[in-house]
Amino acid sequence: MSTSRHRRWRRKIGPVSRWLPAFARLSTVFLLIALALFVALRVAAPYLISTGFVRSGIEDTLSKWTGYHAEIKGSPALEFWPTPRITLNQITIRQPRESGDKLLGSIESLSADFSLIDALRGRTSFHEFHLVRPKLALTRDERGLIDWSYAGLLARAISGVRYENGAEVLDPDLDAEIGAVTVEDGTLVVTDVKSATTYHFDSVTADIAWPRLSGAISAVVIARINGEDLKIDFASRQPLLAFAGRNAETRTSLTSNLLTAHFQGIASIASLSAFSGNAAVTIPDVPALLTWSGKSIPGIATLKSASLESDIMSSGNGLRFNNLSLSLNEASATGVMDLFTQPGKRPKIGGTLAFDQMNLKPFLDAFALRLAAGEAEEVSGISGPLRVLDVDVRVSARRAQMGLFELSDVGASMIVAGGEAKFDIGDSQFEGGEMTAHLEATQRDFDGGGKLQLSIRNADFAALAERLQLKGPLPLATGSLDLDLQSPKAIWTTGLADVTGRLHFWTGEGTIPGIDAAALRTQAAEKPFFPLSAAAGGAFTFNQLNLQADFANGSAEMHDARIAGATQTLTLSGVITYQSNGLALSGSLDATDPAKAAELPLLPFFIGGSWPNPVISPVPLFGNTPQAQ
Repeated sequence: MSTSRHRRWRRKIGPVSRWLPAFARLSTVFLLIALALFVALRVAAPYLISTGFVRSGIEDTLSKWTGYHAEIKGSPALEFWPTPRITLNQITIRQPRESGDKLLGSIESLSADFSLIDALRGRTSFHEFHLVRPKLALTRDERGLIDWSYAGLLARAISGVRYENGAEVLDPDLDAEIGAVTVEDGTLVVTDVKSATTYHFDSVTADIAWPRLSGAISAVVIARINGEDLKIDFASRQPLLAFAGRNAETRTSLTSNLLTAHFQGIASIASLSAFSGNAAVTIPDVPALLTWSGKSIPGIATLKSASLESDIMSSGNGLRFNNLSLSLNEASATGVMDLFTQPGKRPKIGGTLAFDQMNLKPFLDAFALRLAAGEAEEVSGISGPLRVLDVDVRVSARRAQMGLFELSDVGASMIVAGGEAKFDIGDSQFEGGEMTAHLEATQRDFDGGGKLQLSIRNADFAALAERLQLKGPLPLATGSLDLDLQSPKAIWTTGLADVTGRLHFWTGEGTIPGIDAAALRTQAAEKPFFPLSAAAGGAFTFNQLNLQADFANGSAEMHDARIAGATQTLTLSGVITYQSNGLALSGSLDATDPAKAAELPLLPFFIGGSWPNPVISPVPLFGNTPQAQ
């Protein structure tokens, strides 16, 4: 049985072994003939193909593509090994003179591969373009579209492309092969008509792969703008739709030392009507980015870094940012944001952000939205963002810090509308109590001044004084405070002398360390004046404190502050110059219970000098002296 099987295999293999050598010989002959033709064509090509013919062909190709007139001044050079290639120098591309003679650009050197067979048949076709030091000028019109060309094949393809069944469709007569395009040391100037701004891109290097007009494109571009190198990676299966300003699938990323951004989805260079996808932006140094862009926001130095990642989709007349992750310095938040845009109205940003922990100061700096004071006069034609942007953002945080102050369970809002900005803390826990606040910057983009309203209830002011490391005899108690301040100047230029307002502070039981009532009476009986430290051997214990003061011209005027203890009551009124810590107060110490007035007679005194160790001078009563008391 085994012998039978071997015989059958021999009968099958036998014929193959007979024709295999013949096939090998025939294949070798064909390869040799093809090689001979390949070598012969390249040897004979310089004699069969003229330089002028290829030069004329590439001039026609450039003119066909751009719709402009291509003019070559330099002498062309042909190469035929390893592939046929032409190199042209000193090329200019401009409109025909009868149409305006507008210059599109110039190219110092252009190289391109061409088909040898087509050239022998009297036709020219080119691919694998390499441009050295090209200079290109483009215009972005008021619709946000690029004026790519005058009336060439590219312009006709862009205007004739259609979107059908989720794909880009182009008529065959508008389609063409492109291949690869390489750019070396180029210059691009883009003039934005709508914003009247011109952007200059230098040292442009690009690798573009675009097999056909109707096919997908991928491009990597490196350019320098304002001294900073940017890398743009762009890919799209619908490039003509993208260049036409219509909705197209794209994948774009931008990388630099100042900014990293990525987007993948559907977008348009002209509008936000059908924007959807995922975007991520990271700014490692916000002040450096603003400096590079020529912008300035007061106080922004505290906002070091920022990042954003979100799913984005069009929503009515704007964009919605779903699954938003936002970071400002070390603070991270999640939430939902909306950008609303309506014709004839200012754009508006709204939404909610939830922080676990945040610093309120850089958050406020991020929304300062204004050029620094004085810049508006130095930079002509620039108006503050408060004139062009509205904001309505709700913020919550489990923990929040504002300078040395710490808050918890914070609910806040930021509203910018009608030329005014308002920041409200509607609810928060502060030093064991509750705090609400309202910060408002008024007309003229914050330049019109602002006001602050602060309300604290049942907070531990002893812990606050320790946290702030305040010196001197201060009331240590659980109490409440109402503060109302205004300034006519821009917030970031306001000094202490510019603030006006009112303060009301009241507490329950507490102490004032560094004030010994008995020692105060003893010193007053013995000396015409003495430092407060001479009566600092104990503490003044009180049951109730009530203080009111007005602020103006760099000082606070205290109105009948009353600190009532179990046996004695201390009252104060006068002026505190807080710029120099100077004091000019009149005070008195008397019995809380009028029935004990004989035991604890009235002691009036004057306080002068500077805080925290002023000088006390007893004031004689009419008909008496302090020693007689």
